[in-house]
Amino acid sequence: MAKQVRVGMVGYKFMGRAHSHAYYDVARFFELEAEPVMVALCGRDEDAVRTAAERNGWQGHETDWRKLVSRPDIDLIDIGTPNNSHAEIAIAAAEHGKHVLCEKPLAMDLEQARRMRAAVQRAGVVHMICHNYRFAPAVQFARQLIAEGRLGTIYHIRAQYLQDWIMDPEFPLVWRLQKEVAGSGTHGDLSAHIIDLARFLVGEFESVSGLLHTFIKERPLDSGAEGAWGAQGKAGAPMGRVTVDDAAMFMARFRNGALGVFEASRFAGGNRNGNRFEINGSKGSVRWDLEQMNNLQVYFHDDPAGQQGFRTINCTEAVHPYAGHYWPAAHIIGYEHTFVNLVAELMGGIAQGRSPAPNFDDGVRNQAVLDAVMASSVDGGWVKVQDL
Repeated sequence: MAKQVRVGMVGYKFMGRAHSHAYYDVARFFELEAEPVMVALCGRDEDAVRTAAERNGWQGHETDWRKLVSRPDIDLIDIGTPNNSHAEIAIAAAEHGKHVLCEKPLAMDLEQARRMRAAVQRAGVVHMICHNYRFAPAVQFARQLIAEGRLGTIYHIRAQYLQDWIMDPEFPLVWRLQKEVAGSGTHGDLSAHIIDLARFLVGEFESVSGLLHTFIKERPLDSGAEGAWGAQGKAGAPMGRVTVDDAAMFMARFRNGALGVFEASRFAGGNRNGNRFEINGSKGSVRWDLEQMNNLQVYFHDDPAGQQGFRTINCTEAVHPYAGHYWPAAHIIGYEHTFVNLVAELMGGIAQGRSPAPNFDDGVRNQAVLDAVMASSVDGGWVKVQDL
């Protein structure tokens, strides 16, 4: 019989729904050594969190995360709150002996990320950071091809994460646009994902040279939108200053000699969620696009003359990582299943007493790259990524 892992989750909106779905569904697709039990959902608005708990399958709710992390009937704390609260909740959870899953970016800065890592290591609890895009079968298959040497020596990675949801100047000043809450803007929100994918697929960063930019400097004060896509500010509302970046771009050198070009923006019109990469090696290349997440484009140099070019592989066969847990071939899975796959790994880690990647060590290493790009944008030129 599978071990029960009693879950308490802080945060119940966009990521809260995605995580709730994963906990609810994971045992329906995976044979698990440990299975999640959805004990309590936590949020400040009692009526709203009660409704969310009932809708999403939680047994109960709390309005104070401090009470949640101290409850003896909770084994795992899942953190899906704004960035400035990640550290306090994660450290408190670890000190109470709880395993921790934290949304990205792990922290507001590198020093804070290190403190979080030290806390979970000191407590000996299992920890993960929610970089869910690693867990798309096509991304895992790309990793497999690279690890097997099918692409040869890696020369380049080009990665983009492009959105367009704040292009309207009347979009309100939500928490994601305030440095004291978010830490950074597009950079921490979107660059964090493509940095993690690059580390997962290509290797560790050596140095970076970057530029951050804010297009719209003032916005109507938030009228309760709390980061919602498509929100509108109130007509005639007072204005507040945007203190984070709207777009980030940087070049990178990797320790293995590869080169990278990265771009993240919330001002790329027509791109609703354009998370994409292309990796080129001495023997072949791969391309991936989240908006077509089941497909991996693959090119091999040794294909016969006249037959060379990118082919599209629909990564839904049972031979592709995670795909065999779902439907027959070409019955595609979706965004939500990346979270299911991640939670399956987390449950396995808890059962076996290990912290699956990406864990807080990955969160620290990702934060080191984020911080180096920010430093480069201020100073100009190349900045070495700290060796952690």
